[in-house]
Amino acid sequence: MFPFPGPKSRAATLALVLASTTPVAARAAPQVEFQRLTWTEIQNAIHAGYDTIIVPVGGTEQSGPYIAVGKHNVRAQALADQIARTLGNTLVAPVIAYVPEGGTSPRTSHMRFPGTISVTPAVFSGLLHSVAESFRVQGFRLVAFIGDHGGYRAEMCRTAEDINRSWARTGARAACIDDYYTVISGAYDQALRARGLAADVGTHAELSDTSLMLAVDPSMVRTEALRTAPKPGPADGVYGGDPRPSTAELGEIGVTMQIKAAVAEIRKLQNQGG
Repeated sequence: MFPFPGPKSRAATLALVLASTTPVAARAAPQVEFQRLTWTEIQNAIHAGYDTIIVPVGGTEQSGPYIAVGKHNVRAQALADQIARTLGNTLVAPVIAYVPEGGTSPRTSHMRFPGTISVTPAVFSGLLHSVAESFRVQGFRLVAFIGDHGGYRAEMCRTAEDINRSWARTGARAACIDDYYTVISGAYDQALRARGLAADVGTHAELSDTSLMLAVDPSMVRTEALRTAPKPGPADGVYGGDPRPSTAELGEIGVTMQIKAAVAEIRKLQNQGG
């Protein structure tokens, strides 16, 4: 399933990984998901130079009437896999699906809607600490947190800084891969506006959010219902913009930007060493 070669064969492995980004070679792509490997396969991978692990952080929340509540988890997993295969010396941890989403008493933010699961910032930070330490003691040198949701991004980045202080002189580091998220409100937002879609771009469950989901997994979007619906608004859990003109083609623009930005940031960190 995942016969990792020794260090002398890393160049050949990397070539295979890069080739696997094409549809024809997709079946030959090595397995990068940590949860799908045996402990011996993971050990062999680390010995072969796989010293980076991506921790995709998702979230379970309402995303309007037309996107399933696991949106962030599905997107984070799919994009992290692509990022790891492009990097070539990287595995992908199981998605963290439980994140701060608002209070429960009183119910605030996304917790005002059914379909949302929330944990406290302290629980979230503690989870990230424990996950990172688990990977460090196994031999991973870079633990890269990729957050698909803006609500916890500041906490995630603060936690990465705290982890690094506790890891001083260990040769390992944690990193908050910020560009993966910020490219959406930056270059991707600009690209959509340049296509005359400024009125449809908002902040949650609107054109950009829905298009990204269509590009990654259209089964998560209730497309038929969306096309015939009146324009949804805040009462429906959609904040700003209009999701109805969303397409997978528009989403591919953002997905490509996210993968490229994350790969560049992680490679820079890898080149810096511990």
